[in-house]
Amino acid sequence: MNISFRQLCGLVFLLFPVGFGACSEVSEQEDRPNIIFIMTDDQAVRTISAYQGGINQTPSIDRLAKEGVLFQNNFVANSICNPSRASILTGKHSHRNGVVGNASPWNNDQTLLPRLLQQAGYTTALVGKWHLNNPPGDEFDYSDRLTGAGKQGFYYNPEFEKGSGEKETLQGHATDLVTQKALRWLSEHSGQQNPFMLFVQFKAPHVPRMPAFRFLDRYENDTIPEPKTLLDDYRRRASYAEQANMRVHYNPVPLKEEHNPEENIYYARMSEDQREQWHRFRDPETQRYRALKREGLLEGDEHLKFAYQKFIKDYLRLIDGVDENVGRLLDWLDTRPEIKKNTVVVYTSDQGFFTGQHGWAEKRFMYEESIQMPLLIRWPGQITPGSRVEALTQNIDFAPTFLEMADLDVPSEMQGRSLLPLLSEKPPADWRQSIYYHYYDHGLHNVPRHDGVRTDRYKLIHFYTDDVWEFYDLSRDPHEVHNRYGDKAYEDRVKKMKAELNRLRNFYGVPPDHFKPPYVKAGPEQEL
Repeated sequence: MNISFRQLCGLVFLLFPVGFGACSEVSEQEDRPNIIFIMTDDQAVRTISAYQGGINQTPSIDRLAKEGVLFQNNFVANSICNPSRASILTGKHSHRNGVVGNASPWNNDQTLLPRLLQQAGYTTALVGKWHLNNPPGDEFDYSDRLTGAGKQGFYYNPEFEKGSGEKETLQGHATDLVTQKALRWLSEHSGQQNPFMLFVQFKAPHVPRMPAFRFLDRYENDTIPEPKTLLDDYRRRASYAEQANMRVHYNPVPLKEEHNPEENIYYARMSEDQREQWHRFRDPETQRYRALKREGLLEGDEHLKFAYQKFIKDYLRLIDGVDENVGRLLDWLDTRPEIKKNTVVVYTSDQGFFTGQHGWAEKRFMYEESIQMPLLIRWPGQITPGSRVEALTQNIDFAPTFLEMADLDVPSEMQGRSLLPLLSEKPPADWRQSIYYHYYDHGLHNVPRHDGVRTDRYKLIHFYTDDVWEFYDLSRDPHEVHNRYGDKAYEDRVKKMKAELNRLRNFYGVPPDHFKPPYVKAGPEQEL
């Protein structure tokens, strides 16, 4: 008869209730939750219907809010892909983990969340988009990441690379395939004694926005509401907003008979049948666009409005694909109640995104849509269903939170705090009243370096290379269209915010030379 070590421990405990250390160790492991961490790339909170102002329906993602907690004011520390991912893994700001821009090298020898969990007996795995400039190391027991396209991965027929270096190309759409791989790993490892942390990281809805075929006709006859600032004229701010290269634009796909797929790496990966399907949907769009252009109906603001509809519909189609696949992961847990009851499910994105606000489709700036990140967490039996947290939180808090969930000490070098005390009846009185933000990666998008401070009501931004300031009263100006810096009515408040900004710089140990030329290098920004 085969008997597991866990079963043996149970028998031994009946005979010898004390003094059997190995069995005690297993008991401790059983009490530690599994963690499934789901992350998208460039997702705006308004594309999750659980958030106020949502413009689409995301029933699967919403389940996490109904059955767990939704964080209303969660923010990124540096709104660009690699720096955010580094902060999530290290619990530190960019200047401390070394990843200040997308071209920064990644040092995975530093203290990392997955390694700390691994050392404490967790099995750690990563599936999907990685993007950091060095591959995952031994902090993951298993990794299977998207490769190619500047480490972004492809939507159609993507290539994956395992930690062993083995590569494979699979037919299908990346969102579906990442989920398929994650489910396979879960099925193979869920019976192990050790708890696990699985990172499921989607490429969607990052550019180039290529939804799965089953979503391509969704929203075709709908008009998606325009954000109030779509036609922003930028007049009441510093010049940077107007000069940024982030405008919503529409590039029609060439008609089938005009299209040389080899000129584009994304279309070159498609099979002939896939390209046929793609043109079946896209060619009518291109023909309509050309007809409207010929008739002079896409001039000025009308062109931006047209481009917005094309952009936002593809964006939402990709989110719908993610939502469907989140449902697949939750359904897998539903059929395994013993695993579900001890599994934390986390949903987030690596940063926010301007989905038409200020006429933009990007991130980077310290304005609200760029820095606000979705965060939803379900932990059965530990988090009251339907909870909402209003406190100011950041992605540097993720690692300390997961460590506390695993009953592990948080290293003093981590700059974030565990979010779990915010879920108690009496949240800690000393919780932060402001967040610090710092963007370094000036380049092709023409968004200059800046740092700043945000409280529950006010925001101060310093474009320090030119010593230019912006100040916003978010209560009176939630869309951030009127810079109040220099307004006498806010003079005292600005002084207080400057003092708070200096305090945060000192508190987080930002080196003074980061604000003086020659500035710390973020590396060449990539056009992706």
